[in-house]
Amino acid sequence: MQLISYSFQDGQAIPGEFAFGIPDAAAHVALSSNRNPHLAWSDIPEGTQSFVIICHDPDVPSRGDDVNQEGREVPVELPRIDFFHWLLLDIPAGITQIEAGSHSSGVTPRGKPGPLAADGLRHGINDYTAWFADDAQMKGEYYGYDGPCPPWNDRLVHRYIFTVYALATPTLAVDGPLTGASVRAALAAAPVLGQASLTGLYRLNPSVPLD
Repeated sequence: MQLISYSFQDGQAIPGEFAFGIPDAAAHVALSSNRNPHLAWSDIPEGTQSFVIICHDPDVPSRGDDVNQEGREVPVELPRIDFFHWLLLDIPAGITQIEAGSHSSGVTPRGKPGPLAADGLRHGINDYTAWFADDAQMKGEYYGYDGPCPPWNDRLVHRYIFTVYALATPTLAVDGPLTGASVRAALAAAPVLGQASLTGLYRLNPSVPLD
């Protein structure tokens, strides 16, 4: 399988319009247009009945002590964990691309609704749900796509890995809430016929080069 995007090139920077937050000189970060990027996949395995898309950031700090703190930086060597930005399930076999902005356009405080999406698709719960759990203005269940917003003081450029999976079943059976962990567990037990990935880069720390 092959996965491409008209929104960014593999291994290159993701434009700010596809991010949750963009750099701001006064406040460090400002909300962005938060559009989902375009994705298209080809070389589909025979027998494919549906697709699943996952976008995750494997570079999120494992501890929040220094995150977004004035006068401090998140060191590169700090251990990192996964943060899920998008879980899109039950994409029919006849669909081989997602248009930019078709599943997200703008930041929705307290999260977009789900899990049901247009055309019988399902959105999973992304990890902004946990991130905003203690924020009175933003807390809620965040379904669907919400883009990059790494710590503005992180010394590490974050990677955003988009992966499409081809399944031999029309739907993915998931136990429990549609979180990143439960969707990954379901995929591990599912008849996956093939997969392809695409990686974009993003950072909010202006002192850190993208290349």
